[in-house]
Amino acid sequence: MRWLVTGRDGQLGSCLAAGLAADPAEDLLRATSHADFDVADARAVARVFDDVDGGVPDVLVNAAAFTAVDRCESESELAFRVNALGPGLLAERCRDVGVRFVHVSTDYVFDGRAREPYCEQIPMRPRCVYGQSKAEGERRVLEVLPDSLIVRTSWVFGPGKNFVESILRQLERRRSGTIEGPLAVVDDQRGCPTYAADLADAIRDLATLSLRRDSADGEDVRGIFHLCNSGSVTWWEFARAILDLAGYADLAIERLGTQDLDLPAERPRYSVLDCGRAARLGVRLRPWREALASYLTSRPRGATAEGV
Repeated sequence: MRWLVTGRDGQLGSCLAAGLAADPAEDLLRATSHADFDVADARAVARVFDDVDGGVPDVLVNAAAFTAVDRCESESELAFRVNALGPGLLAERCRDVGVRFVHVSTDYVFDGRAREPYCEQIPMRPRCVYGQSKAEGERRVLEVLPDSLIVRTSWVFGPGKNFVESILRQLERRRSGTIEGPLAVVDDQRGCPTYAADLADAIRDLATLSLRRDSADGEDVRGIFHLCNSGSVTWWEFARAILDLAGYADLAIERLGTQDLDLPAERPRYSVLDCGRAARLGVRLRPWREALASYLTSRPRGATAEGV
């Protein structure tokens, strides 16, 4: 199959591009970054397939997004431009040319007040600008192209800036004496950590299924799917696992409440996603702890990145 991927410089986009490029059974025609392709530029989107060696792709995966959750509160116009307008434009272009469109979304489209995992049919009720812009992106995509695949995920970690690297950076600073005081992490938000490499593989599997058949075992291979590594934790529990697996079980971590951080954007307190729909098609991600161990083993020695 022939693929085009946007968001090449992000955690998921980089894993998608690397995996496709390394697989002789697949044909990665192009992987774009924001620097060379603006998903919200109508003229650029109209030409997105024009200069691609190998012709029009079978699948376009949109992994481009404005994910700075707190910045979205003060830069809402940019958030809606990238997270809503852009996906809508891409869906229109894919509809006109006959390309299967896969759009990546987030757990932030939910209000975080549930007590059991969110399935795909639960109404979206985002409580911050980031979530609102991503929810609007979903609406535009499905309105334009109902056969699209929308993949919601959560708590992604992979190449680049992510929570795992942030925790390890904080560890290094305390060990070097750069900063003092205990490491403290929020313990009242629960979600599903997701390894970008595993997510990339699952998206590829789902997209391939969607092109090969319209349904499997009574399940349509189109519309909204949830994909995360299995299991759920709080941020504190995730941080504890990171340090334990990295060999720092002796380092204590204090527990914080969300209100202690006083952040601009409201975070979902509970954003565990039910991935049963994809699992019924045979698309499953391994437990998050196994994925974390794999990531820690494969990351370059000394690699760190600030931020989440």
